[in-house]
Amino acid sequence: MRKLEVENADVMRLAIHDEIQRSDESRYDHRLHGLLLVSRGYSARQVADLLDQSARTVQYWVRRFNEDGFAGLHEGERPGRPAVLDESALDSLGQDLRQAPDALGYSQHLWDGKLLKHHLAEHYGVGLGVRQCQRLFGRLGFRLRKPRPLIAQADPEAQKAYKKTPPPGG
Repeated sequence: MRKLEVENADVMRLAIHDEIQRSDESRYDHRLHGLLLVSRGYSARQVADLLDQSARTVQYWVRRFNEDGFAGLHEGERPGRPAVLDESALDSLGQDLRQAPDALGYSQHLWDGKLLKHHLAEHYGVGLGVRQCQRLFGRLGFRLRKPRPLIAQADPEAQKAYKKTPPPGG
């Protein structure tokens, strides 16, 4: 019998691995295949190499299966890190962001990550990094707008003359 080959095997291996990770059901089936190989006498290291997993992961699968049966192979809760702002605080922050920063006593006219970081520390007692604050804008449905830089002491007439397109109606 002729040896079977998959075209672009390296790329396809990554695609197949992504497909396995796509849903709870496919990850469950993947774990079942791992247990089937262990039950056939393969070591955790051999199964790990075949399934692109770590040996420790395969050992976890076997331990959970021995303790809880098939239910131990299903996805568990993945709570993650607790949120630093609860829903009411997020709602309140959203109302703050709908106001101009100068209405809240800041000297800036637009919200940015640095100002939001300062505002969260002052009013909510929360310390987030600037990048996390920028992500928070998106989560709350806001877009970051950067102000156009103004040149100090610029002559408005010279700026008009420099522009390539005339103003509308002019």
